[in-house]
Amino acid sequence: MTAKKTSAGSGKIHLKWVRSAICAPQKQKLVIKGLGFTRLNQVIERPDNQAIRGMVAKVPHLVEVVN
Repeated sequence: MTAKKTSAGSGKIHLKWVRSAICAPQKQKLVIKGLGFTRLNQVIERPDNQAIRGMVAKVPHLVEVVN
C-alpha cells in the first residue's frame, strides 16, 4: 500500500498551480478550472479523496502537491 501525504490527518490536500495551461489541451484546462484554480502560483486546499487525486493525476505537469 502507498501512504497518503496528508498533513496531520486533516483529510485535506494543498495544491499549487505551477505551470500555465495556455498550450494545454482543452480537457486539461477544464480540469484546472474544475479544481478551482483562478491564477498561476495559487495554492488551494481541497478534500483528500479519490476524485481530487484523479483530477491531479490528469495534470501532474501543471500542478504540484505542497505540504
